[in-house]
Amino acid sequence: MTAGNFTGVLVPALTPFRSDLSPDRQRFAAHCKWLLKQGADGLAIFGTTSEANSMAADERMELLDFVIESGVPAAKLMPGTGACAITDSIRLTKHATDRGCGGVLMLPPFYYKGVSDAGLYANFSEVIQRVGSPKLKVYLYHIPPQAVTPISLALIGMLRKDYPTTVVGLKDSSGDWNNTSAVLKEFPDFDVFPGSELFLLQGLRAGGQGCITATGNVNPAGIRKVYENWKTAEADALQARIDAVRKTIQAFPMVPSLKRLIAHFHDDAEWVHVRPPMVKLGDDKWQKLLAELNAVGFAVAPK
Repeated sequence: MTAGNFTGVLVPALTPFRSDLSPDRQRFAAHCKWLLKQGADGLAIFGTTSEANSMAADERMELLDFVIESGVPAAKLMPGTGACAITDSIRLTKHATDRGCGGVLMLPPFYYKGVSDAGLYANFSEVIQRVGSPKLKVYLYHIPPQAVTPISLALIGMLRKDYPTTVVGLKDSSGDWNNTSAVLKEFPDFDVFPGSELFLLQGLRAGGQGCITATGNVNPAGIRKVYENWKTAEADALQARIDAVRKTIQAFPMVPSLKRLIAHFHDDAEWVHVRPPMVKLGDDKWQKLLAELNAVGFAVAPK
């Protein structure tokens, strides 16, 4: 039984850019469709892997409209709507909810450091109240390595107390299993998704709902196989296979590496573009990454 609308393997879909750095709507929609065809249960678009914080609110909303109009079910989408400016967060969240998205993934306002739980609560509460929709499902986004603004157990408890049918889950990208485990134990009726498939099997066994993982952009079927078979005797072996792929890729700059893999295996050189301050993966690192993935027997599935 889930508190929200999602379970399984969700992919924070990469955002393709053209050489002029504008978002490529057609490639984005095609990639979203490919991910769902490969077995992704949902798409957490406009998060860290999507380079969302290098994009304007209008760009995100236009891309969301286009991907839905292209035939991607809105119910499968969990757009990132957290922003430093509360007005942007309200606008993005209302737009996603009005379009029928299954939920939103909400970063805390991350520019000011050392803010209190009371301040973070006020931010989330204002967004929820000003959107004012019973359809809204909020998944909190805990990513202290990037945001340096953690979502504490106390904050989750405050929000769950006042918004039990709205604040329904958490993406935990801390990389710290102790934190994930603590959330699962403290809030058993809360939908917790580790932010890496390295914790998929462990999370499922502890009551988690799946994972939301960047490397799902290139290995959605392999990761989905663990989710489908987590109660079987082969679960640990399947987990070991996806671990090998994840550990190989995460040793390199994540987003540029994933884009170069898509460009290579889907024979589409336009996929290599990233927005500054990110830079493309250099040829030396690319050759090393490709050789190491070959060594573990991995290739991206064709279109």
